[in-house]
Amino acid sequence: MRILMLGWELPPHNSGGLGVACYHMAHALAKKGGDISFVLPYQADHNCKFMNILAATHLDPLERFGGSAYDHLDLTAPTFESDHGGFSIRDVQAKYIEFVTKHLKDNNYDVIHAHDWLTLEAGVAAKLAYGVPLIAHIHATEFDRSGGDRGNPIIHEIEREGLLMADKILAVSEYTRRLIHEHYEIPLDKIEVAHNGFDPDEWGEYDYDPANLAYIEQKKQSGYTVISTISRLTIQKGLVHLLRAFALALKFNPKMLLVIAGDGDQRDELLALSAELGVMQKVLFTGFIRGREIRDIYSSADIFVMSSRSEPFGLTAFEAAHHGSAVVLTRQSGVAEVLMNVLKYDFWDEHRLADILVNISQSKGLMEDLQKDVRREYTKLPWSKVADVILGAYKSTLRGVAAFKAARLKPEKRARRAG
Repeated sequence: MRILMLGWELPPHNSGGLGVACYHMAHALAKKGGDISFVLPYQADHNCKFMNILAATHLDPLERFGGSAYDHLDLTAPTFESDHGGFSIRDVQAKYIEFVTKHLKDNNYDVIHAHDWLTLEAGVAAKLAYGVPLIAHIHATEFDRSGGDRGNPIIHEIEREGLLMADKILAVSEYTRRLIHEHYEIPLDKIEVAHNGFDPDEWGEYDYDPANLAYIEQKKQSGYTVISTISRLTIQKGLVHLLRAFALALKFNPKMLLVIAGDGDQRDELLALSAELGVMQKVLFTGFIRGREIRDIYSSADIFVMSSRSEPFGLTAFEAAHHGSAVVLTRQSGVAEVLMNVLKYDFWDEHRLADILVNISQSKGLMEDLQKDVRREYTKLPWSKVADVILGAYKSTLRGVAAFKAARLKPEKRARRAG
């Protein structure tokens, strides 16, 4: 099956979990015979041999955001002046759409698989121009990114049009499936759930060296429990509630250290809040990290908290479990649907989260059970199973499109016979 996949990033040039999910998903599909061409909005070396990577522009990986960060989108009309300045993310999307439609003039595909709002317009344009079935894969909506608030109306319109025009919608969780249905009034039978997966072997060899995080290890030797979170520092991630809960927990167990890894538009607000709460000496902000640094943070932590207000899935929970952490999740997350040996709470319930942190930190048996039992779960959720679900969605979509075309031809044939 020939697949044209439309995405915005791939490792090592990813800024979050979307690129990671796209990479492993495509790899699993390729292993099952998928012939994949993956369109990116930038040009870079990915050393990826299992699929054909196409660059829609000559921009470098950072410039794909139109000279700004993902969390500060300039959604003005396209005014592309050059490949090196004076443009917005809408300019990059316009170039992306132009590339995809031109590419399809000389190349045939069975399906177009578009990931999130950034590529949905290109998917719709390609479907309208060439009639190729469109699969819209939703990893996050604007309602998630805005923390459940209204968000950007332009992005909402792009999402709405893409979801209406898609032949099939894949959602990364039942949580996301319901959100799409409720906010965009899309029939549930058009939306299929394809939970993300995890393949431990894909992480390769790694040995944690405590010397890399000497300060954290010194605290652990002094009896501290290390709590970590790795995410973009945005309203979606619920980090204000996490900080407040951590401050409450310290009143009952002062020997805890919170490590917040990542960057984003809430950084200064979170720094100020940690000072206001009087916990700055026990909160470590690492800034943006990747590669081995991420693995070191995971491995040093006793507890991992994903505090998101609205998280369609949450691959970091799998990653933290793989590195030996006990996992705490909000109920407003998709990964909570597939991991049972974790503790869960509502994102706004700071007292509940504080209780959880105190209880785990003061019970070695509970911590060890959580760390051990969650490891048995994520190993049963490989990407190969996700690929099976996606391939099934492709095939059912193609059958549905073929049946629809056949039904439209029948009245024409009857008319010709009558004439």
